[in-house]
Amino acid sequence: MSGELMPTISLEDEMKKSYLDYAMSVIVSRALPDVRDGLKPVHRRIFFAMREGGYTSDKAYKKSARIVGDVMGKYHPHGDSAIYEALVRMAQDFSLRLPLVDGQGNFGSMDGDPAAAMRYTEARLAKAAEELLADIDKDTVDFRPNYDESMEEPTVLPAKIPNLLVNGAGGIAVGMATNIPPHNLGEVIDGCCAYINNPEITNEEMIEFIPGPDFPTGAMILGRGAIRKAYFTGNGSVTMRALCEIEDSKRDGRQAIIVREVPYQVNKGRLLERLGEVAREKIVEDIAEIRDESDRDGVRVVIELKKNANADVVLNQLYKHTALQSNFACNMVALNHGKPEMLLLRDFIAAFVKFREEVITRRTIFELGKARERAHILAGQAVAVANIDEVIALIRNAPDPATAKAGLLARDWPVNDVGPLIELIDDPEYRVSPQGTYRMSEAQAKSILDLRLHRLTGLERDKIGDELRKITDEIAEYLAILASREKLLDVMRAELMDIKARFATPRRTQLLDSEFEEDIEELIQREDMVVTITNTGYVKRVPLDTYRAQKRGGKGRTGTALKDEDFVTDLFVASTHTPMLFFTSRGIVHKLKVWQLPLSSPQARGKAFVNLMPLEDGEKVTVYMRLPEEKDAFDKLDIMFATSHGSVRRNKLTDFENIRSNGLIAMKLEEGESLVSVKIAKPDEDVLLATARGKAIRFPVEDIRVFSGRTSTGVRGVKMADGDEVISMSVLGHVDATPEERTAYLKAASALRGADMEGVEFEEGGDTTLSDARFKELQSKEQFLLAVTNKGFGKRTSAYEYRISGRGGMGVTNMGLTKKNGGEVVATFPVTDNHQVMLVSDQGQLIRTPVSDVRFTGRSAQGVTIFRVAEDEKVVSVAWLVEDEADEEAEATVAPVADV
Repeated sequence: MSGELMPTISLEDEMKKSYLDYAMSVIVSRALPDVRDGLKPVHRRIFFAMREGGYTSDKAYKKSARIVGDVMGKYHPHGDSAIYEALVRMAQDFSLRLPLVDGQGNFGSMDGDPAAAMRYTEARLAKAAEELLADIDKDTVDFRPNYDESMEEPTVLPAKIPNLLVNGAGGIAVGMATNIPPHNLGEVIDGCCAYINNPEITNEEMIEFIPGPDFPTGAMILGRGAIRKAYFTGNGSVTMRALCEIEDSKRDGRQAIIVREVPYQVNKGRLLERLGEVAREKIVEDIAEIRDESDRDGVRVVIELKKNANADVVLNQLYKHTALQSNFACNMVALNHGKPEMLLLRDFIAAFVKFREEVITRRTIFELGKARERAHILAGQAVAVANIDEVIALIRNAPDPATAKAGLLARDWPVNDVGPLIELIDDPEYRVSPQGTYRMSEAQAKSILDLRLHRLTGLERDKIGDELRKITDEIAEYLAILASREKLLDVMRAELMDIKARFATPRRTQLLDSEFEEDIEELIQREDMVVTITNTGYVKRVPLDTYRAQKRGGKGRTGTALKDEDFVTDLFVASTHTPMLFFTSRGIVHKLKVWQLPLSSPQARGKAFVNLMPLEDGEKVTVYMRLPEEKDAFDKLDIMFATSHGSVRRNKLTDFENIRSNGLIAMKLEEGESLVSVKIAKPDEDVLLATARGKAIRFPVEDIRVFSGRTSTGVRGVKMADGDEVISMSVLGHVDATPEERTAYLKAASALRGADMEGVEFEEGGDTTLSDARFKELQSKEQFLLAVTNKGFGKRTSAYEYRISGRGGMGVTNMGLTKKNGGEVVATFPVTDNHQVMLVSDQGQLIRTPVSDVRFTGRSAQGVTIFRVAEDEKVVSVAWLVEDEADEEAEATVAPVADV
């Protein structure tokens, strides 16, 4: 031993270096999947060893122990249990959305039962796994030496399937982890095709194709907010909920909760144990019995309830206290170019498409080389067949094969009629000479000497020519693919669509838009609420029966207690279960149900909208509209928009059926423009726009085409004078009647009602006499419009006085305006005799009075006093209610919303 001293090494530096080396080894070689094929090394080695061993889907099953032995002995010397556990998981249809191993035997269960020992189970490659390995022998991927450098293994599989998103991945490395949820194969392929068509596609656009995870166990995902966060940031906790049904027992009338699908990765056995615990310990009461009736056809857990138990209450308690509701914490980390990266949704797709482009390019180059090699051999055979007599004579006269070969190489052979085929090959080294001759290569001479005699028959000679023509076509195709990226992408797109057609299945996991409304909706009592909104964006709901009706001209009662700078701008009445759309000043729409609004007393201020929905600085909720509770109605209805500048737009209501938690763009608005009203409409109805300066225009809904997008500004609905603006939109039933018929009807109806003719502007034309039948027909379809001014004056007018015209005009007089009645119209909407109206002032006063107390007049009348307001007080909001005739105090019991 020499006397030289060993170099001094800092323990701290050595620990850092060694630990970092260890960490990177775990990250790259064990725990994290590659973004290209979605596999960790152990999975990749299992597939490659199974392919090498011939354990493919068209062969018989082989013992799992044999497969594990092959993998461990050749490529993965880390223990048989790790290999077998990875193999087992890839065979479980409750773990992978697209199983990659076809197993036979006991491969475990959702109850947490372990798989049988590897000596008892058998396996082979699933057909989908063979698509991960397709073309691996065509120089499509790089290979590297195995652990002892005695063999080679692929660094990645060619992977025709976007496996990482389809099957997801989970793993814990050193200092980092990954947890990628599985997705629907068809949706992921659609996303890949969308990226191929538009490489500039954004995450926002990509989510239209891949809306969320699709778990193999089905169940439901509550809300899209966490999904969007995971896709846009790489992290997000997705809330999963079991799919449950409530059944009535035929025996004793009791109810039972049936669990059909459980959340992903929930151990059903432990779930049943927990259900038993919460029942025994009375954490959740009213549970009588729990049974597991699951079989090979699917999950069925029966939770029988006690008599008179509320199944909805019990179910919501079980969601809270058991794994029937669980979370999947997304952590979208994978190896990209050999380095761990946090990837967004678009990044996964982009990496896979780029990889497939490389694979197809390398495969095409390989196939081009093979085709050229074969074409070269066929060209020599074709020349030999064209000169068959001379070739046979040369070979027959040669003393040995070497002499025959030399003789073939020494001559220039006439190409005769095969010259054009040789030209198609376009081989720069072996071309046809100007004299029409061809010099053979050694490979061609060898293939000629190896020809069997039957290849010299006429039929076989034709086959050589046909094969040569086919290969020249293939060569041309390969060259075209390599010369054109668009053609290469077409090949990729076609392969992806083929994979989708063969392996894609319908989505299993349901995506629910709202995180909360499905939770406790059944526990919410159905009752009518008055919803009040203030100028500064405060909202509340108050039970409708809190308010009492008064005669017109009353002083009203104290309503919302407001600060000096605030005032009530609108109110509407709706059921607690009514879904509402809330449109903001930026043209964004949000969706809430009435029960989600804060419950308050009539004097309370309420809660700010900014605490209920994500609003930006300065953004306000301006328009409100209720939706049908029956989802079947969405397909039959349109939605109409009207802005303060007189623009109108018509969309299908289905465009606004699903609103994300952070809202959707509803309409683009110009500077200074606001959204005045949004209404549901049918094609056979009319639209009436009313302005603050007392004008109104009526035109058919059909005058406005159905817009396909939500971002258009629409078309002109009414032409207004400077300083005027639209204050309301009404939807009226369309009635076919001539101007003369309307005039005759209005005269007769006015006399019949005993109404004066103040403000009536009759159509010009000759007198028309109506038959009794026609009069009754027009009477049955007549509608009345209530117009109210800012000083509390109002009038009722027959809608027949508003003639139907084309959109975009100035309209007709809606109300005669004077200094006495305020000079400004604040609301115009349809009413009936059994309606009441509720008027709200800017000082928080409100009054509710029957519509029947407001007299009938013509369009240009000034109206009568409905609400006596102070000198400095103005009416700012009006809504209508339906009066209950059976109630002596005239309480309103049915309350549709009125947007004004």
